[in-house]
Amino acid sequence: MRSARLDLALASGTFDLPPQGRIAIYRPQASDDLSALPQDRVTVLTGFFPDHAALAARGFSTVPAAPYAAALICLPRARDHARALVAQASAECLPGAPVLVDGQKTDGIEAMIRELRTLVPVSLPVTKAHGKLVAFAADPAPFAAWAARDRSIDGGFLTRPGVFSADAPDRGSMLLAAALPETLGPKVVDLGAGWGYLSRAILARKGVKRLDLVEAEAEAVTCARANIQD
Repeated sequence: MRSARLDLALASGTFDLPPQGRIAIYRPQASDDLSALPQDRVTVLTGFFPDHAALAARGFSTVPAAPYAAALICLPRARDHARALVAQASAECLPGAPVLVDGQKTDGIEAMIRELRTLVPVSLPVTKAHGKLVAFAADPAPFAAWAARDRSIDGGFLTRPGVFSADAPDRGSMLLAAALPETLGPKVVDLGAGWGYLSRAILARKGVKRLDLVEAEAEAVTCARANIQD
């Protein structure tokens, strides 16, 4: 689906591939077909380990190499995360470089296009396979307010755009924390630890001597390191 829109954008002239320079792809998924772009010039940037590992295994560079000659943003569903990626790409690309934003309707691409149009000139959308792709010229200034920032939520936890349940603990974690017995065994593992809400509750129980946090999203791990000081 993404590849069909990208092929059409290149064929229609909506996006002219720069003759040289690195091309950043933000938050691609392991299953994405990126063959429309020259792989030897592509840098994939994602903090979700399964996607990172799969794309690296396919031969894509995962080493940041800004400034970039062009960028493709694979739109995430979370609004703040999507905005942060637009701000990041605009700051990490050369001035005036093409920045593409691609997403399904279910990802919120239409709302993002409306927001972009209030800030910068945007190309006509390439519409195909229940999604849209647009392009604009990189300029960090209009998106300064969209840049990712740490946030403090109830309980003194730190979160960031792009982590699961960034505004507050999710209901499942709250129920699990409330259901923990007063005493636990000495070794505990928190699978899918996120930014550390349940882990902090585990460490408050008697008997725990070691807790391992396992998490696939790099931003969540960074937050958990800040939230769990034990």
